Amino acid sequence: MKPFHFALAIGLATAQFGAVAQAADITGAGATFPFPVYSKWAEAYRKETGTGLNYQSIGSGGGIKQIQAKTVDFGATDAPLKGPALEKDGLVQFPTVMGGVVTVVNIAGVEPGKLKLTGELIADIYANKITKWSDAKIAAVNQGLKLPDSPITPVYRSDASGTTSIFTTYLSAVSESWKKEFGAATTVSWPAGQGGKGNEGVTATVKQVPNSIGYVESAYAKQNKLSYALIQNKAGKFPAPDDKAFQAAAASADWKAAPGFGISLVNQAGDEAWPITAATFILVYKDPADPAKSADVLKFFDWAYKNGDKLATDLDYVPLPDNVVSLVHTEWKEIKGKDGKPVF
Repeated sequence: MKPFHFALAIGLATAQFGAVAQAADITGAGATFPFPVYSKWAEAYRKETGTGLNYQSIGSGGGIKQIQAKTVDFGATDAPLKGPALEKDGLVQFPTVMGGVVTVVNIAGVEPGKLKLTGELIADIYANKITKWSDAKIAAVNQGLKLPDSPITPVYRSDASGTTSIFTTYLSAVSESWKKEFGAATTVSWPAGQGGKGNEGVTATVKQVPNSIGYVESAYAKQNKLSYALIQNKAGKFPAPDDKAFQAAAASADWKAAPGFGISLVNQAGDEAWPITAATFILVYKDPADPAKSADVLKFFDWAYKNGDKLATDLDYVPLPDNVVSLVHTEWKEIKGKDGKPVF
């Protein structure tokens, strides 16, 4: 697909979703990571219930700001808030689905899954220490693959991004030099490359810029037929980035280990585990100004837990395990109306 057509396709998708939003009585904003699955859920939910959803895919930082400003019914973030922040703002946080962040490339002749990278290589590329695809360190793990003697253009998120938080958390876990120089955050000081707003913007930029590399949620790579790299995991294997690999990363996760389920799933053990796996989260108020709206939010996500698994897996997201959904339902009891009773 040519860049112009890609942009048009995104515009049509946004316009189509906007048509749903016009009749919406639930509003949310934030992470671009789950936007494809929230869009599918919203479409199906409206057909079934008549209730719409207006979700603004503006990045995790924007979603946190909007829920703090109380301009939306829920915020969405891939970078979970820690316990003190949740307590300070009176927020309840819960996960919806899991997915993977993948590195996508635009290298002539390199098909999806043919390029192999290690975490250290990715860190050095984004740190501007490896600047050409012909670098000997890349060649060492890609014997037999023809790579150009061309400069690499790293593409990164220009907005405050949960996807960036996940990606840099992973880089910090596998590269001590990255951890010391840049660390993990929703925004970092990138030393080289080009920025794109949202997963959509990074996707478009990688498609347009030859010899570029970017990081996006796997659904964007799949939907836009981007070439992706295999990434070596903690066990030394190179699994494919699919729901099986994301499930493997989450298999032994202790969801009770952090307030608001805010655990990290990057660099997990296991031969089949995808190394950059993460959950995405929703933020709502414990004592909402409009309890009926908060109840509608919970009804939507309850429907998604019960009916949205296939829509999620079709996009390579991983539904939450049943035991985690049960924990989420218990957490929802903290969200109360004016009478002090749970809204859902």
